[in-house]
Amino acid sequence: MRILVLDAALSRCLAALVEDGRVLRAHTAEGFHGQAAALPPLVAAVLDGKLDAVAVCVGPGSFTGLRAAIALAEGLGAARDIPVVPVTTGEALAAGLPSDQAVWAVTENRRGQFFVERFGAGGQAAGAPLMLAEADLPRPEGLVWLVGDGSAVVAARMAARGWPVALGRARRIEPLALALAARRRLEGSLAPRPLEPLYAGAPATT
Repeated sequence: MRILVLDAALSRCLAALVEDGRVLRAHTAEGFHGQAAALPPLVAAVLDGKLDAVAVCVGPGSFTGLRAAIALAEGLGAARDIPVVPVTTGEALAAGLPSDQAVWAVTENRRGQFFVERFGAGGQAAGAPLMLAEADLPRPEGLVWLVGDGSAVVAARMAARGWPVALGRARRIEPLALALAARRRLEGSLAPRPLEPLYAGAPATT
């Protein structure tokens, strides 16, 4: 299966072409701003041949980045008559961990708070995403693995409180992980979700 993956949720725009667990082409652009302009040239640089699906990260993340990526994905899906698969930031970050582990995806929102997506067995979401200050993080019921760009800071704080925590490797969304989460959604092992931005708290136009 050939999947075009798009991400502009956090501090990097990403477009990649993934086929059966291999990255054929990938291009990125760093920066929190300008995603709407940066993403289309990245897509043009990686597109080659037929596609079976488009996977797009729907957040939590930057309001402008999410809107730009989703709009571009919708246009490509309609033009090629292929499915567009929404994947959350946390689903992509957690995709590389065993599905029987409890996982929190923790990403910074640049305002002194963290987006937190929590996942239980099978990779299913355990509640709505949260936007929390470090001091307000809930105590986990058991061992939880942390991933995301805020995971190292939060893991250190949780460990200092004596809470059961382990640190995963994923810090940023990578093409293979985003494609894997999309395939799981297409196959039905991840619950369906709408193709719309996922926000934790009020969206900020960044």
